[in-house]
Amino acid sequence: MLEEQGFESQDKENMPNTYTIVIKVGSSSLVDEQTKEPKLAIMSKLVETVVRLRRAGHKVAIVSSGGIAVGLRALGLPKKPKHISEIQAIAAVGQGRLIGRWDLLFSQFNQRIAQVLLTRTDIMYWRQYRNAQNTLNELLKMGVVPIINENDTLSISEIKFGDNDTLSAITASIVGADYLFLLTDVDCLYTDNPRTNPDATPILIVPDISKGLPGVKIDSGGGSSVGTGGMETKLVAADLATNAGVHTIVMKSDVPENINKIVDYIQSLDINLSGNGEKKIEEENGCDLFELQRKELERLEEMEVPLHTKFLANDDNHHLKNREFWILHGLVANGAVIIDEGAYKALTRRNKAGLLPAGVIEVEGSFHELECVELKIGKRLPNGELDTSIPLRTCGKARCDYSSIEISRIKGLQSDEIENELGYADSEYVAQRENMAFPPN
Repeated sequence: MLEEQGFESQDKENMPNTYTIVIKVGSSSLVDEQTKEPKLAIMSKLVETVVRLRRAGHKVAIVSSGGIAVGLRALGLPKKPKHISEIQAIAAVGQGRLIGRWDLLFSQFNQRIAQVLLTRTDIMYWRQYRNAQNTLNELLKMGVVPIINENDTLSISEIKFGDNDTLSAITASIVGADYLFLLTDVDCLYTDNPRTNPDATPILIVPDISKGLPGVKIDSGGGSSVGTGGMETKLVAADLATNAGVHTIVMKSDVPENINKIVDYIQSLDINLSGNGEKKIEEENGCDLFELQRKELERLEEMEVPLHTKFLANDDNHHLKNREFWILHGLVANGAVIIDEGAYKALTRRNKAGLLPAGVIEVEGSFHELECVELKIGKRLPNGELDTSIPLRTCGKARCDYSSIEISRIKGLQSDEIENELGYADSEYVAQRENMAFPPN
């Protein structure tokens, strides 16, 4: 059947490099903003694209918004209400219909799918995070396409991912994806809004998003009436994903078939540039941003590849490992521990140490043992107190071995003084090294 549709089977032994790919598609790409009617043409093209990728040997997962938007139409409501209970009820109605549409379209090609609904509470414990990871990877191994969405029926603001751009970056990290595709309403990132500024120029490749995007103006608008995203959230997602070692691509959502062309282009780079295309591009970073864009544009035009923006992932020595990513982006902080500069240097040196009470200046908020907290850098006054005249700098996250009350009592002490102060000493550390994480430099 697939061959009749133009889907050619390939001998997997002779296939070029294959990848694990996550594709994020938003509500505005699936549902018309005005009528709330489904955009079946785009959904169908995306389904055909995914099937082609699967036939080429790639593993593919979709992060799909749209449950609330579909629910609004099913219930005949003109707009999203403000009360959380109403929104959750609408999501409960819409999510089943949305996954039904995906299943109907994929079933035409005998492609199996699975629905996976997540909230932050599902990954707030390491064992749960690993369970989610094992389940998703097992589905991909089985040849199933997971359709992932936030569980809006149960999520509340305190534990929401925020938007599905963020969820897609977390998903890409969980499954160890090679590429994350963020589908949006423009073909790539521009130096300014191309709709209002005809002189806006495309940014086709970003070697290191952590260094910022000089000369680029970002509209911080909040997306469409049926979605929550915008270019700003795409950049946040790209930052998360590249820190986890995932190349991230922003491209136009109404031509999802371009994903195949971009993947073919990536494969050709890997083959023609000695199997290390991304690294070869990264070696061009000695030239300025303008020259880098010119070289990439030449490549795209030569190979007739559509415009898109590629954010290059951090290399193996600088991207977050699995547990570090979970601590930084899977957990919600319930307070903060303020440390001095000396402690920060000890925590982030090559032979990394645990956080000793001597390095702690102050505690913010109330939290229990093993709850997540932010780590902030402050300056200590000669009397040992926090210098409140200098702004704090957030540097990472940790799960502490003691509660906020206990840490307040032992801050600034040597480890062998903990038992005298508390009457017990469960640990010599405020936080163990494996329970701390810091963003890559």
